[in-house]
Amino acid sequence: MLDEARAALERGRPVLLVTPPEPEQARALWDLVPTAASGHPALIVCADHSTAVLWGDTAPPERRVHVVTGLARSARVLREREPAPGFHPPDVVAGEIGDLAALVTRSVLKLESLAAIVVAWPESMVTSEHAATLDTLLAGAHGARRILLGWNPGILADLLERQARRAEIVGALPVNQDGAPLRPVGPARYVVVAPERRAAAARDVIDALDPRSPFVWPSQGEAPPSGTDLVICGLLPTRGQFAELGKTGPVVILTPHSGLPYLGSLAAPLEPVSVASEADRARDRSAALRAQLTALLEQGGLEAELALLDPLFEHFDPALVAGAVLAAQRREGGSGKRAASSPVPAALEQRTKVFLNVGKKDKASAKDIVGALIREVGLAKGDIGRVDVRETFSIVELTAARVPEAVQALGRVVIKGRRVTARLDRYA
Repeated sequence: MLDEARAALERGRPVLLVTPPEPEQARALWDLVPTAASGHPALIVCADHSTAVLWGDTAPPERRVHVVTGLARSARVLREREPAPGFHPPDVVAGEIGDLAALVTRSVLKLESLAAIVVAWPESMVTSEHAATLDTLLAGAHGARRILLGWNPGILADLLERQARRAEIVGALPVNQDGAPLRPVGPARYVVVAPERRAAAARDVIDALDPRSPFVWPSQGEAPPSGTDLVICGLLPTRGQFAELGKTGPVVILTPHSGLPYLGSLAAPLEPVSVASEADRARDRSAALRAQLTALLEQGGLEAELALLDPLFEHFDPALVAGAVLAAQRREGGSGKRAASSPVPAALEQRTKVFLNVGKKDKASAKDIVGALIREVGLAKGDIGRVDVRETFSIVELTAARVPEAVQALGRVVIKGRRVTARLDRYA
């Protein structure tokens, strides 16, 4: 079928690839998009930043994909036409539709010079405020190969009529012989999760449902082994894939919010999975801390610690002193183990400044950065000190012992649509 799509594109006809709204499931696209040898870039128009980032993460190694996560940097990259040491102009640009329109307005992104324009799952765009913007981008790229990715061509009928008439359709349409939508394949449960957190969400599902033999799909192309009692889909499956996985056992699908409409056409009944909340985790940590303290008290050998606290016992109830030690330790984000083994508050620990490449121009705030450090990196609130958000970057103070893991984990985090780059502040 790809041969038919190539032939259609060569004749100037648009192509519609029917695929789940998942870049990993649309690898056939790369065989249709011109390479760097053409001298002109291709453009992938996305409904949101997360999908744009996934195109960069899943692209073949030989493709140079630039993901628009910051307008200023993207403008610089697109203006540089000549190769330089360590830099080659991208052959593919992927971005959220609003950001791409802004680059066009700045005369940085030249629609008339594109080799191809790809619209990634416009089902949500045609029913939103982006509909007019999408028409403008497609009209401006009138000379480029035109490829649309969609999971429900019925929703796209008007767009196809305006911008992709007589499109060559590649893939299985979700309709029967009478043209009616296919019925859902079977039951499933789901968890709404950002793409970059799917691995952590899979662990949360396993903890919540406690299966004996879970299987996370895809796993190096393997099918679920015999005895699997829970299949966790890390990608949105095709109808055929979902049907095969459902034969093994109950299925839980991890999906971004934008994938829910597709998931609703695929599975019924469709029910959410209730995974552990932060309150649940807090109760677990409290129970673990009490167990650690009990073990230390039963073990004994706390004379040195008691001698250090003895002056306080003369003025305060010992129970209040113990509570104050834990409160001081908690405010600094230390672990229960350290609090139990040493009453010295973690406030005495050194803090280190870390540089982040997001700032006010990205519409990032201190609240956004702190939230990402807690939710995505796993730091405690007490590990985070002063957050200084500047115009183009931010400086955050972190407990020194947590800096190495924080810097590494931040490289997988997106704040306000921009992939974070973190390093030690060279001026600290």
